[in-house]
Amino acid sequence: MAQKELKIIGWREYCSLPLLNTDKIKVKVDSGAKTSSLHAFDLKIYSRLGKDFVKFNVHTESNKKEISIPCKAKVLEYRNIKSSNGQVERRPVIETTINLLGETWTIELTLTNRDEMGFKMLLGREAIKNRFLINVAKSFYSNKKGTKK
Repeated sequence: MAQKELKIIGWREYCSLPLLNTDKIKVKVDSGAKTSSLHAFDLKIYSRLGKDFVKFNVHTESNKKEISIPCKAKVLEYRNIKSSNGQVERRPVIETTINLLGETWTIELTLTNRDEMGFKMLLGREAIKNRFLINVAKSFYSNKKGTKK
């Protein structure tokens, strides 16, 4: 069986999250993080027919806090995530689609406040395994729309 050739991505990229109506978000590719995470604020968990859902807003650009996108999603589960400083936080996990370098697939995202972080989204190793190799010396193989240059 022939092995699939993996595309190369840089340590930071632009992608889109079509189901969350975000057509451009700068992500840090983080092979040290198992799970991907998205900056979300004004989180409101609510139940409908016995299932948990979450309403939240996202900022897609680091320096433009006045631009926010309202989002809704079904909560898959809640996970305890240990941050790089060792603190554990219980986060809602959602499933959504991502588009990067012309490929679209489903990923899991934890929702958390990343307001103080340089990137509004981390793309963890579970989301990219068997799809991409990371060139840590390069950035932005994708253009600002999340497609190939």
